[in-house]
Amino acid sequence: MTANQWKQKGNFIKLFNNEVFVIDEGKQNLKTMVILHGYPTSSYDYYKVLDRLTSEYRIIIHDHLGFGFSDKPKNYSYSLVEQADIALELWKQLGLTNFTLLAHDYGTSVATEIIARHNKKQLNVNIEKLILCNGSMHIELSQLRLIQKLLKNKITGKYVAKLSNEFIFSKNIRNVYFNKQKVSNEELKEMWQQLIHNDGKKVIHRLSNYINERYFFWYRWIGALKETEVPTKIVWAKNDPVAVFKIAELLTTEIKNNQLLPLENSGHFPMLESPDEWVELVLSN
Repeated sequence: MTANQWKQKGNFIKLFNNEVFVIDEGKQNLKTMVILHGYPTSSYDYYKVLDRLTSEYRIIIHDHLGFGFSDKPKNYSYSLVEQADIALELWKQLGLTNFTLLAHDYGTSVATEIIARHNKKQLNVNIEKLILCNGSMHIELSQLRLIQKLLKNKITGKYVAKLSNEFIFSKNIRNVYFNKQKVSNEELKEMWQQLIHNDGKKVIHRLSNYINERYFFWYRWIGALKETEVPTKIVWAKNDPVAVFKIAELLTTEIKNNQLLPLENSGHFPMLESPDEWVELVLSN
């Protein structure tokens, strides 16, 4: 599926004066799942699994502000806290009160901010289940790529962003796959086109500040996972070179009501690299 075909599936919703791209499918289902995607990609990460997921759930995935087809304002903080505000406002506008929350990579930190508020009874929603997938919430254990380190730096970030191109992007994405043959050049091109859509290169270094926030809000966000009563599934590709499996193992010791479901022979984007196996674990009871 091309990015343009994916775009035709969704629509735009105005949230806090910005247009946010939203996929909302499977509305006939009684259960709802909301999905928070990863960095530096978009909701397109789920194009291979959407049909399987909608066999059981109404699925709502949006492109975070600054990502994919959503607006990419130049003067904006791109804080994970604000990304949580946007997600919550979207779900409120869609009238959601009960849902399963699935998050991957960058999205896991947006999710932990939401869980922190949920724990304090600050939200008028019931999170029925939490599903965490390959995210470096324990940033101290993460094996960051060189490009991530350069982009998050306040001095080098904007220059590295200017120099970034499709070749560098594709090489970095391919390197976090376990089987490098599982991602095609066409697929990488579609991802790149979404990254540069709406002048996206000019904000990518600001998006990368999320890594610094993971350190800053460590006690709030890891603390939220330790406090939560929400049943949690940890669906984790074991061969992720960035969000290493050690993070998943540590989370099992911290989250009260959890189930660890490892995925063999898959890297950082298991929903793209091993879609059938990943969906089976996500939908399992």
